[in-house]
Amino acid sequence: QVQLVESGGGFVQPGGSLRLSCAASGSIVTINTMGWSRQAPGKQRELVARIISGTSTNYADSVKGRFTISRDNAKNTVYLQMNSLKPEDTAVYYCHAEINSVGYYHLYWGQGTQITVSS
Repeated sequence: QVQLVESGGGFVQPGGSLRLSCAASGSIVTINTMGWSRQAPGKQRELVARIISGTSTNYADSVKGRFTISRDNAKNTVYLQMNSLKPEDTAVYYCHAEINSVGYYHLYWGQGTQITVSS
């Protein structure tokens, strides 16, 4: 069984910063892409950022220059550093990872963590 556990969500004022963490645990052989998506009320879930096993990264245009994704392969953990937060960043943030645990890759999701940006 594989689990993704997120931490670091909360409330922050506009212009502030938060750092999200997501640790994968369980019967893990290898992890390919790890990433973060978000879903705001009434909107579809959207990809925020992803990082492949090395250092290759992709970002949504709306967060480029403000968010930074990174990973610690030794800890099976992915991070999202969020700076210059805006009210429109308010959403539930989900981490996800392509994990090989039983001989093939499967996409796993975390439970989600709420980020609220408001004055």
